[in-house]
Amino acid sequence: MGGQALRRSVFGPLPGEGRWGTVLLMDGNIGIGGDPGALLHRTAQLLRPGGLLMTETDPADIDERAEVRVVRHGRDTVGEPFPWARIGTPALLRIADRAGWRTAAQWAAGGRRFVALRTPGNRSTSSSAEPPKSTAVISSQRPR
Repeated sequence: MGGQALRRSVFGPLPGEGRWGTVLLMDGNIGIGGDPGALLHRTAQLLRPGGLLMTETDPADIDERAEVRVVRHGRDTVGEPFPWARIGTPALLRIADRAGWRTAAQWAAGGRRFVALRTPGNRSTSSSAEPPKSTAVISSQRPR
């Protein structure tokens, strides 16, 4: 199954919209675009009925929005500012609940927090989502 990775905005056209089974957002990527509610709306458009969003959340009860820049350490170059959000599990669950998402699971592993959500409405074909049986399946490229 050798495919090419897509490098596109999640908010632009993507292949298979409405047919995806799962969306996985790691390392705080629920903050893409600076508006988790808008990202949840877009994710619902990508997922098929009963689709699953699995995302890592901030361990703190936080909901903050900011403009950020990518800075390369040891270099003078700085990227253009872009909107980002940091959101903890309680805040994400409030936003998701208002948008009609159903919480399928919550868990912690290796000091990190995770949430699994099912698509809004009566589109679900299954309500079960289990946390990983082992923390070995969860990895990060972030330095600790």
